[in-house]
Amino acid sequence: MTAPLLDAHLVVDRGTFRLDIELRIAAGEVVALLGPNGAGKTTALRALAGLQPLTTGHVHLAGADLDRPARRTWVPPERRPIGVVFQDYLLFPHLTALDNVAFGPRRHGLHRRAARARAEAWLNRVGLAEHARRKPRQLSGGQAQRVALARALAVDPNLLLLDEPLAALDARTRLETRAELHRHLADHPGATLLVTHDPLDALVLADRLVIVEDGTVVQDGDAAAVTARPRTDYVARLVGLNLYRGRADGTAVELPGGFTLACDDRLDGDAFVVFRPSAVALHPHRPDGSPRNTWPATIAGIQRHGDNLRVQLDGPIPAFADVTPAAAAHLDLAPGQEIWAAVKATETHAYPA
Repeated sequence: MTAPLLDAHLVVDRGTFRLDIELRIAAGEVVALLGPNGAGKTTALRALAGLQPLTTGHVHLAGADLDRPARRTWVPPERRPIGVVFQDYLLFPHLTALDNVAFGPRRHGLHRRAARARAEAWLNRVGLAEHARRKPRQLSGGQAQRVALARALAVDPNLLLLDEPLAALDARTRLETRAELHRHLADHPGATLLVTHDPLDALVLADRLVIVEDGTVVQDGDAAAVTARPRTDYVARLVGLNLYRGRADGTAVELPGGFTLACDDRLDGDAFVVFRPSAVALHPHRPDGSPRNTWPATIAGIQRHGDNLRVQLDGPIPAFADVTPAAAAHLDLAPGQEIWAAVKATETHAYPA
């Protein structure tokens, strides 16, 4: 197996919070680091960039140690072969787009003329050659993002760090810029770490997802594996699934509190159970017929979700249900209303915990 371009064990103590995660990224691979606010994503990015020294652990990139406290090794940020695109881009306001992009190569020892030639080439690659003489205040959000990306890539980094690179953009610009960013990341020969809280950015841009909560990795895998088998409530919400943990005995999974869910998967032992909100049917009275999972519920809230409505249910098990506006009107749904929920066993999936 080929050694990863980045091999890092990031341990950072900050007061009562401890980050302790391992990251390995291959050349040409894009990894998305996702997690709720306060999970440690930004701390991890800063540690890799050299802006936050490690307490212990290591950052090993392209055959060299950048940070290894046990050996008293630490390479300052400006000497690391790393390009960073910050959330707010942090372009130098007094420099043109061209000089912003040329700044990195100049710091790496390239002559002024050669650095500007490289910057011109990168601005051309990101479609901004005609904006080379403009200052950041004269650029749109999408243009500023592309200048920041060109600046980061102009130093030929072994590792590219992207900190919420699309967060500052409006919805339309975000859609266009995401597609363009995907193209540039596909051409980048080094490793890329994308820090984001947006699942769509992660699913579109990344080859692999690493989920962090409370400073530790709770799930790591490609999009298909993570979305099909979430292992925490945060991941389940991220991919839009109802998630429960219980004890499986054949095709039945008993949850804490005694409620049992029937499913088609046969399993024994600790198990997770998931089903989609769209698999939940709502009824004014207890339903007859095929559903093997039915329970009385109280509507705790209703909000728009795409073209449908997402209904939050309290009861023996908390759940979300997606219904059409027409179905909601027919049932006359309202917060506080008592209702019956049902999910077919064929829509309920169990897997080992």
